[in-house]
Amino acid sequence: MPPTLDPHTHAIVPHPGEWPVDPQEDQPIRHDRLWIDGCFDFFHHGHTGVMLQSRRLGASLLVGLHTDEEIAANKGPTVMSLAERVAAVDACRFATQCIPRAPYVTSLAWISHYGCWFVTHGDDITSDANGEDCYRFVKEAGRMKIVRRTEGISTTDLVGRMLGASKEHFIKSLPAVLEGQEGRERMKETPTEMKRRIEEYAAAEDGLDSWVQVYSFEDSAQQQNGHAGSTTPLVSLVSGQPPRPGQRIVYVDGSFDLFSSGHIAFLETTTALEHAHAEARNWYDASAAASRIAQTGSDYGPAYIIAGLHSDAVVNAHRGVNYPIMNIYERGLCAIQCRYVHSVILSAPIIPTKEYLSSLPTGLPDVVYHGPTSFLPTPTDPYADAKSLGIFQQVGPHRFQDVDSAQIVQRILDKREEYEARQRKKGIKAVGEEAARREEMEREAEAKAKLSNGKAAS
Repeated sequence: MPPTLDPHTHAIVPHPGEWPVDPQEDQPIRHDRLWIDGCFDFFHHGHTGVMLQSRRLGASLLVGLHTDEEIAANKGPTVMSLAERVAAVDACRFATQCIPRAPYVTSLAWISHYGCWFVTHGDDITSDANGEDCYRFVKEAGRMKIVRRTEGISTTDLVGRMLGASKEHFIKSLPAVLEGQEGRERMKETPTEMKRRIEEYAAAEDGLDSWVQVYSFEDSAQQQNGHAGSTTPLVSLVSGQPPRPGQRIVYVDGSFDLFSSGHIAFLETTTALEHAHAEARNWYDASAAASRIAQTGSDYGPAYIIAGLHSDAVVNAHRGVNYPIMNIYERGLCAIQCRYVHSVILSAPIIPTKEYLSSLPTGLPDVVYHGPTSFLPTPTDPYADAKSLGIFQQVGPHRFQDVDSAQIVQRILDKREEYEARQRKKGIKAVGEEAARREEMEREAEAKAKLSNGKAAS
């Protein structure tokens, strides 16, 4: 059967059985089922902001993702592959379904097939290779809704940090920033706006109800060396939903810089391990589910996952150059919006001591997970206490095992000329000299890490 083409965009309209994801048959169109599409390259909280606003406009949100080839033809090279970008969208709590291989110029035939009437997009302009509005046909049909673009973060900003070595984006103390005592001249949002964004991103799937608990950990000792002191002051930023009866308490930690596919796959794997554990304890039996519903009014998952994110100073002390690429506020928002996470602790210590773990609002976790890594952040085992308590478990390899912020930076540097050209096109100067220095600093940091790991191993 010859392919069917969209009469406006000339995109191929798949036949039943050929659509990238189900359903294969045309769906009834609903005004409360919305469509948003884009590149969503190395997913950041600006993408979340647009999705959150879009999700609030209806009952479900379908997210179309363009192919690497179409993005390259219309905009420039992607940093993350389509599979990695799909993982990022799937992990966003406000996305109902990801639709990969969606046309770059939004097709009415595609959105109608999946039962969507309205398309949403930020209030910035997206153009194709010919300089024409990618949403022109949707707008002509009266099926467009515009939401506010998230200020203060962009792919261009992040690429600039990866091509350079500036630490201007670092935050010394997030509570101080949120109280207006630090960074007033640097931060692109007011303290009030930042607090509101943290609370909004902690919402449930509907974008409205409270869900994720958010805390900030501030300890003078850990500011110096990353270790928790004798007291562990946790300040609540968002109350969220506490653990429910029978849930296992899970603790994971790390920098979660650029919140890459590697971090997402680790959290997916952790969730899968907990589902396997739940099956062994008959969590999914009909009688057990009925008991939970009778007790609480609804059913829920078997695990409550807490993610601890290390401060900018601690990450930089161990990784060098200008890592983390995202500051603690930006990384925190990425973790808060993730569907696999139920609680986030910002500026968590790099060594989770027995005292720290016992002081968590949930009490001592049932398990502390960590993935295999060749990078040792401290000369001693940071999980010694968790191991002595018998609650440590190492997560095995996963599909994006080797993807972290350093590898993503290397992808940028490998195509340095292309990204420098893109940055200059956006009016950013002196990127060439900064990138050359960056490459030199990366080599120095790699050599230092190898030496440090060698000493630790011996």
